Amino acid sequence: MNTEIIGVVFMYLATIALAIPLGKYIAKVFKGEKTWLNLMAPLERFIFKFSGIDAHREMNWKQHLKALLTINVIWLFYAFFSLLFQGHLPLNPDNNPNQTPDLAFNTALSFLTNTNLQDYSGESGATYFTQHFVFMFLHFVSAATGLAAMMVVFKAMKEKTTEKLGNFWEFFLKSITRILLPISIVVAVILAFNGTPTSYKGKDTVIGLQGDTVHVSRGPAAAMIAIKQVGTNGGGWFGTNSAHPFENPNYLTNMVENISIILIPIALVFALGFYLNKKKLSWVIFGVMTIGFLIMLIPSITVEVGGNPAIAHMGISQPGGSMEGKEVRFGPAASAYWGITTTVTSNGSVNAMHDSMMPISGLAQMFDMMINAFYGGVGVGFLNFYIFIIIAVFISGLMVGRTPEFMGRKIEAREMKIASLIALLHPFIILVGTSLASYVLIHFPNINWGTKPSAWLNNPGFHGFTEMLYQYASSAANNGSGYAGLTANNIFWNVSTGLVIFVGRFLPIIGPVAIAGILASKKAVPESAGTLKTDTATFGIMIFAVIFIIAALSFFPALTLGPIAEHFSIK
Repeated sequence: MNTEIIGVVFMYLATIALAIPLGKYIAKVFKGEKTWLNLMAPLERFIFKFSGIDAHREMNWKQHLKALLTINVIWLFYAFFSLLFQGHLPLNPDNNPNQTPDLAFNTALSFLTNTNLQDYSGESGATYFTQHFVFMFLHFVSAATGLAAMMVVFKAMKEKTTEKLGNFWEFFLKSITRILLPISIVVAVILAFNGTPTSYKGKDTVIGLQGDTVHVSRGPAAAMIAIKQVGTNGGGWFGTNSAHPFENPNYLTNMVENISIILIPIALVFALGFYLNKKKLSWVIFGVMTIGFLIMLIPSITVEVGGNPAIAHMGISQPGGSMEGKEVRFGPAASAYWGITTTVTSNGSVNAMHDSMMPISGLAQMFDMMINAFYGGVGVGFLNFYIFIIIAVFISGLMVGRTPEFMGRKIEAREMKIASLIALLHPFIILVGTSLASYVLIHFPNINWGTKPSAWLNNPGFHGFTEMLYQYASSAANNGSGYAGLTANNIFWNVSTGLVIFVGRFLPIIGPVAIAGILASKKAVPESAGTLKTDTATFGIMIFAVIFIIAALSFFPALTLGPIAEHFSIK
């Protein structure tokens, strides 16, 4: 077991060692400084010329959002109709059928928004065409969208009194050509050389050890799996995601994929410091995020390594820890670590079944998604954290009797209204969705629907409630992981979670970009002796307190009905 813990520590330290230089590199890319990937510049100029885009035209925050939302609408229709008619499109050697309209709606929105909630099984619910030219395409562009939105905020924090906040298309394209694509190529090569399929052939037929015939799904999976991790997307090629031996063959690939999950989110925190020349601020933010991460990680590893009390009561020894739903080649510690890294970001991929994990692990995973600001998704993680910074600055200013200021700009009523709405939106859509599902389940269990509500849950009681709460928390956080015990591929869940996914993606992007744009247009206020220092440990504690108070007050009652009650019921 000590070896497993050492493996977890090594993965995290390796991530930090890679994230710091990567953050410096990212800052150079968006500052326009020379890097070794300037060789991509001719390709970028060709794409801009072919598309008729002037990448040097500066945009204000409203123009950034207009470009972002417009192109996302186009991608949504492309994805929806591709899935609706995928059975008639090429690259379908296994003759997989079209998706139903409600499933196509949910899946298109899910991949568009970096959520990747999969209410279908990857190898049977999608074709090679949709896996590559819809899902993998959206893996890249959804992550690049988050990076481009984040750069608007970075630019607004850097400049002095301006409405010119760079060009959305330049941020977007450089995010792909100079960050996401190069890292994904490296990861894909490692996966391919370790056994992840890259073939376009259909299912293979093999004779099992018992003499039975088995049809084994395969496909060109390595490339998609690489960007699903690097871009904090999480949608896997196979139904069991990175628990599948083709998708994650051994401990080396497990380490590479797990490092890939949180590499860019952590690097972006350091990129902020290099971009603004405020390294102390980035270390404060990193410290707050890391403390939150460890508070969730340590209890999860402890309970998974310690085994299941319910099994212990039966007199069964568990020297390997709680192994239900886990892969022997990874073990409980590495599975718990992945479970936290995938939920502390918007990744959502899994190397073990979250539905089988201990209630404390489920609590930690859900709380990660309910906070949705510790590391977070590529780009959008910082946007969520930015909202908490604004609230913390405002409260701190009121406490000392001064007009709140951040980065030399006064925070006034307009910005606070936006920040408050965004902060309250997240718990609102999670709790309303869970309440609606619970109401329908209790009052209309046998209503004449295609899938009756009474058939939704494979686990009644506390755990069944947790399954529903987790589904909406995952959707709102654009995470995409789920409890497999919930029967979610039906009209109610596809439509309701689809709407939550949509709102949970775009309003938390619009809010921070609007706040940053408004603040950037204000006259800069010079620092004085009374200016609140935002790059100190004291302010870091304030941000941490704001995050936990908002999350605890919003979600504690619901968590008490789910994982907390379940934890005490099996002790």
